[in-house]
Amino acid sequence: MDNSANQRPIVVGVDGSRSSIDALRKAAELADVFNAPIEAITAWQFPITYDQTLPTGIWSPEGEAADTLSRAIHEAFPSGKPENLTTQIAAGPPAAVLIKKSETASMLVLGSRGRGGFAGLLLGSVSTACTQHAHCPVLVMHSMKSQEDASDTERLDSELTPTA
Repeated sequence: MDNSANQRPIVVGVDGSRSSIDALRKAAELADVFNAPIEAITAWQFPITYDQTLPTGIWSPEGEAADTLSRAIHEAFPSGKPENLTTQIAAGPPAAVLIKKSETASMLVLGSRGRGGFAGLLLGSVSTACTQHAHCPVLVMHSMKSQEDASDTERLDSELTPTA
């Protein structure tokens, strides 16, 4: 019996980053366990400095967001997207969009870091805001690739460290 249509979805914030793709995969695992639908959301907004001089026929932030979401789903599920996965492209700041969506979600699953430029941070601004203000449980995924990179760095450091 399929109960997933009557359940609150597991909402996943997707920005195309490695950790958001890992979050998609984790949401699918959880959805299987809880027989829940998955809703993948990519938010977009015009840059703060956008002055509307660039015609939207040349650049479409909504179209770019749709492409990002499509590529992320393909990368997360190369053999095909799960049947219980729906997608949404939403206009607005990502944290605000996800916090609003959390009002009707059973869980919010996010990557730990987005595409921002502060590589040393453990959490990005969106995941930090969502963990503080969401209306449902929040799972923050660190990229599996980052963990592998950290292991490689530790291995290289130990190989380069002189022994007494």
